[in-house]
Amino acid sequence: MCLAAACASATLARRLSPSTALPRRFLLGAPTRPSPPPPLLRRCLPFHFYHMAQYWTQPSLDRNKAMVEYLKQYGSVRTDKVKEVMETIDRALFVPEGTPYIDSPMPIGFNATISAPHMHATCLELLKDHLQPGMHALDVGSGSGYLTACFAMMVGPEGRAVGIEHVPEIVASSVENVQRSAAAPLLRDGSLSFHVTDGRLGFPDAAPYDAIHVGAAAPEIPQPLLDQLKPGGRMVIPVGTYSQDLQVVDKNTDGSFSVRSDAAVRYVPLTSRAAQLQGP
Repeated sequence: MCLAAACASATLARRLSPSTALPRRFLLGAPTRPSPPPPLLRRCLPFHFYHMAQYWTQPSLDRNKAMVEYLKQYGSVRTDKVKEVMETIDRALFVPEGTPYIDSPMPIGFNATISAPHMHATCLELLKDHLQPGMHALDVGSGSGYLTACFAMMVGPEGRAVGIEHVPEIVASSVENVQRSAAAPLLRDGSLSFHVTDGRLGFPDAAPYDAIHVGAAAPEIPQPLLDQLKPGGRMVIPVGTYSQDLQVVDKNTDGSFSVRSDAAVRYVPLTSRAAQLQGP
């Protein structure tokens, strides 16, 4: 059952596209104004694709900045900081095929995807206070390299942004993508880097991290990632198998953790290289 049917029947479903989300704050009720449509309906996929086709088949809107303006209009982009970095890093450079500015996940090969733009915006908003200049950020399952490039722009040359992937071909592609983007100087000076490794193990060489983002769903939060999170730092990670939640994990100064769920999501699984290449 899709979410449109769920809206009609008052029974919520979680069958969402990979790397898409239904924020729980939207479940409390619909806004009173007739336009734009209620957020719950905006997340329903049949309506969503029809609605986006109206917006994004117009050539004047087929631009990265227009995409960001769309995300701002519908509440995914809330701050100037996130708006600026998403305008600076052109999503089209990271999408090998398809329509890059549509708010939908896109395949990047090897059974991997680049998340929908609204998910990138959501994660950047959740992590923005932990992506200040000079801070360290880890992007687990960095895929196309898009979000890692955004992290690098936010922490700047005095910080460190690390992307890790276990498929060498994806890492090579992400480096090529970044080399064409505004983040290229950070790649050259070493403050932005990509590495081939098992994301479940993190990347101890640049730890501890102020911000950790995980771009695939783990059945439970991997302990190495918790260990590599700096006290005062934050991790955003989808957790679950079929039923998944985007969890926000804050590490307290005493080493304890505070965890809350931000959204119901649907991500590809955080798994081994062999399992990913085998596919579903």
